[in-house]
Amino acid sequence: MGDFLNVSNSLTGRRWVGPSIEVDRSAEALEQDTTLPRPLCQVLARRGVSAQEAESFLAPSLRDLLPDPRSLKDMERAAERFLQAVKTRQKIAIFADYDVDGGSSGALIVVWLRAMGLACTLYVPDRIDEGYGPNDEAMAELARNHDLIICVDCGTLSHGPIAAAKGADVIVLDHHLGGETLPDCHAVVNPNRQDEDGALAHLCAAAVVFLMLVEANRQMRLDGAQGPDLMAMLDLVALATVADVAPLIGVNRALVRQGLKVMGRRERAGIVALSDVSRMDTAPNTYHLGFLLGPRVNAGGRIGQADLGARLLSTDNVNEARAMADRLDELNTERREIEASVRAAAMDQAEERGLDAPLVWAAGEGWHPGVVGIVASRIKEANNRPSIVIGFDGDIGKGSGRSVSGVDLGASIQKLATEGLLVKGGGHKMAAGLTVERDKLEPAMARLSELLAKQGAGDMGRADLKLDGMLMPGAASIDLVNQIDAAGPFGAGAPAPRFAFPEVEIRFAKRIGDSHLKVTFGDGLSARLEAICFGAFDTALGPALENHAGKRFHLAGRLDINTWGGRQTVQLRLEDAALA
Repeated sequence: MGDFLNVSNSLTGRRWVGPSIEVDRSAEALEQDTTLPRPLCQVLARRGVSAQEAESFLAPSLRDLLPDPRSLKDMERAAERFLQAVKTRQKIAIFADYDVDGGSSGALIVVWLRAMGLACTLYVPDRIDEGYGPNDEAMAELARNHDLIICVDCGTLSHGPIAAAKGADVIVLDHHLGGETLPDCHAVVNPNRQDEDGALAHLCAAAVVFLMLVEANRQMRLDGAQGPDLMAMLDLVALATVADVAPLIGVNRALVRQGLKVMGRRERAGIVALSDVSRMDTAPNTYHLGFLLGPRVNAGGRIGQADLGARLLSTDNVNEARAMADRLDELNTERREIEASVRAAAMDQAEERGLDAPLVWAAGEGWHPGVVGIVASRIKEANNRPSIVIGFDGDIGKGSGRSVSGVDLGASIQKLATEGLLVKGGGHKMAAGLTVERDKLEPAMARLSELLAKQGAGDMGRADLKLDGMLMPGAASIDLVNQIDAAGPFGAGAPAPRFAFPEVEIRFAKRIGDSHLKVTFGDGLSARLEAICFGAFDTALGPALENHAGKRFHLAGRLDINTWGGRQTVQLRLEDAALA
């Protein structure tokens, strides 16, 4: 397949790749059979949607897509034990991870129990003092005062700490990669257990918790009782799914679509307060969840009070929600400043070591463990390589890694832990955490690099820019953008459609702030379109388009709707350009 529009080296150094001949043919057939607009047919064809499936794909129904909870091992057992605790009013504790998925998972159970007139204990470990997942001391303490402990978004590899919970039953509701053996507890519900078939491997922990509550409500109905309204809780599942970067395929699509509608009703005090403090002024979408709400919920676990996010998501007190949202907003600003300084130091070190190795890594003294994951993510995005960033405190380093598509980082890190090169480590394909001793740092990273090289991590160039097709400025209408949005939500595993606008004239270009660029472009006739390019001056894009000197360009990016002063206009989020 040739380069799309003959762009082999764009202004950001990328090759443009258009739809394959097969996708083009499928799009043509779809257009004929459905009378849907061609750009939408291109998007559906790329997702492998046939003409017969188009209608149901564009209106995904949770009823049709929700899997039977009992298809997951231990699910019935987990729900039975949970309901037994509810009926006999036993004391329940929830041990939740400190990120958005953990906080949302914990909040789901708190909200469900509150609807049944019951309270429970919510425990979130401190990232720095306790680290990820259950620990012996906390589990033993919770077991002393509770009959049932539910570990959410953690626990699958916690054999020791679960054994320390003497006298209490433990249920694990998780999605992290399972080991050879499972901890000895009442139930482990996890689509990524080694004895599962992987059909639901894309679920985040909150979706697993939601399925457990679906099963609990089903069992209650069999007993002639009514459980709480689960549809109203889908805003929490949607937030967790997007923030945990779970792929938006299968049931995840329906969960997020429905969850966004629930969120739009503004009924959950914590999410309303967080939306207001983030200055969200339009109906919620996946961008808001991933970039405005998620980072703020996470900020408590990263650099402040670990349980702040989970408490915010589960509170029904408006004043309490406002105070917590304000605090999380402050922590998020602080987190950004810490992240910027760690990122600069890590980037310098990684460059010195070489950015084209199968693994790009950096380690430093006192780097805040709450931001190493975000920095690893930024380094990965910049180099299209798996990346690890580690902060040392004395002789122990705690690190976080992010991977690229097609390279399973979690399994490789788990292998390193079994080989004794790490104190501990685990995660999933795209993200993982690790603890390493200083004297084993170099051999551990060398071995990890070797394992990732076997998966082809060293052979990747700058990620190609994949495009769904071409558009002319006059065709980019609000109607078209709304129709394309029906193929969403877009995010991990379902990238937002990108279109190229060929041979356009730059009519207006203006720098905004330090690094952004606003552009108006046209086709030489009457049609014009506005574009915004964030971070344009961090690359060659900004200078080239600002000083265009009348040259024509191919522009590429994603379409969205800009709402300003009550007026809606189509806008291109410009990601790349090439001289025509």
